[in-house]
Amino acid sequence: MASRRPAPTAAPYRCTECGWTTLKWVGRCGECQSWGTVVEAAAQTGITRSVTAVAPGAARAARRITEIDTQDAPRRTSGVGEFDRVLGGGIVPGAAILLSGEPGVGKSTLLLEVAAQSARAGRRVLYASGEESAAQVRLRAERTGALHDELYLAAETDLATILGHIDQVEPDLLVVDSVQTVSSALSDGAAGQPAQVREVASTLIRVAKERGLPVVIVGHVTKDGTIAGPRVLEHLVDVVCHFEGDRQTSLRFVRALKNRFGPTDEVGCFDMTGSGIAEVSDPSALFLGHGDPEPGTCVTIAMEGRRALPVEIQALAVKQTAPNPRRIVNGVDSSRVAMVLAVLESRIGVSLADKDVYVSTVGGVRLVEPAADLAIAIAVANAVQNRTVSKRLAAIGELTLTGEIRNVTQAAQRASEAARLGYHTVLDSRSRKLAQALNELKVRGMPRDDVTPAF
Repeated sequence: MASRRPAPTAAPYRCTECGWTTLKWVGRCGECQSWGTVVEAAAQTGITRSVTAVAPGAARAARRITEIDTQDAPRRTSGVGEFDRVLGGGIVPGAAILLSGEPGVGKSTLLLEVAAQSARAGRRVLYASGEESAAQVRLRAERTGALHDELYLAAETDLATILGHIDQVEPDLLVVDSVQTVSSALSDGAAGQPAQVREVASTLIRVAKERGLPVVIVGHVTKDGTIAGPRVLEHLVDVVCHFEGDRQTSLRFVRALKNRFGPTDEVGCFDMTGSGIAEVSDPSALFLGHGDPEPGTCVTIAMEGRRALPVEIQALAVKQTAPNPRRIVNGVDSSRVAMVLAVLESRIGVSLADKDVYVSTVGGVRLVEPAADLAIAIAVANAVQNRTVSKRLAAIGELTLTGEIRNVTQAAQRASEAARLGYHTVLDSRSRKLAQALNELKVRGMPRDDVTPAF
């Protein structure tokens, strides 16, 4: 009788992402479903090695936390105020910053502006470009006005050569664009593979910590919007920023997803122009319509990080004879709009079964918070009845299925920002019910000729 072959003691292949093991190589991990992460694992020898303790030097000896002087690491302004806002006030020496975003959104343009402003402030900057040639970066710098003698440019994809440029230039700020294009001879695989990205990032971060050199690394994103490469990359860096925006509009946002030196709820606003990227320090007028008040419009106060921004919501109701009316939304959550329409028809008596309803925001902003429910309801009700409200009125509140108006987060900040911008009337949870809020605006379930606009 044939004997069964003994099982191997260790699987020869391992996933670099999750640690899943297999006896043969496969292109896709069977556990985390990542492609190209299964590599040959090191053979286990069974020898237990011990680590010998090394006495630290006087400069690296452990000290009481109360004896640590924070003046040794003062923040440095990048010269771009909106970028400093997201970072928590400026760039900390030795910090590793990861900036991600979709292709073509403007990451390189933003960092070239940061590099130029830092150079103008008297700090030497090294910009290592692995995606564009030096001439291409120079052309973009001429177009955006980012030329300066203290800004050094190197078109390089080899990690060792970049380290040599650091020794030669001795910069005060390093920009690497991007980490997926740089490779190291100490790691197998092509540039952009998880092992290469991990080796390049860890080396750059080690250099940043040893020299107190802030490093800004550009990272690609996948189709679903997440940062490409191993997840350990996000854990290695100190700050993770995401640069986002719609290609159809010029507005761009920078959000902090992780920040060891500041808050993660700040948002920086930028405007992409033909001559480069410009800061938008007060974006209050970007998401508002212009001209006289029109039926079917209402303003709400939305929160973008710690910023309170007025956003105009527009609605249009068109009578139709088809059995299935259309509900088209842009910039708002379609499920919340469907709920608001159901509340209007069931609790208020606004007839919408024979009308196509269109709801949209102004300026390309996207609202995902429930604080816009009340403004959507008022805009749709006014669109059905052809009513207008004052341009100095703002609506803030979340609607429930019973028609109740609930309070929202940061309500006091929204109300104070509305008052600062000149919105004298604010409808919020003090109205308690949607019917009461609509009655305050002289809006009824059915249009009446004897009802005049309230404002």
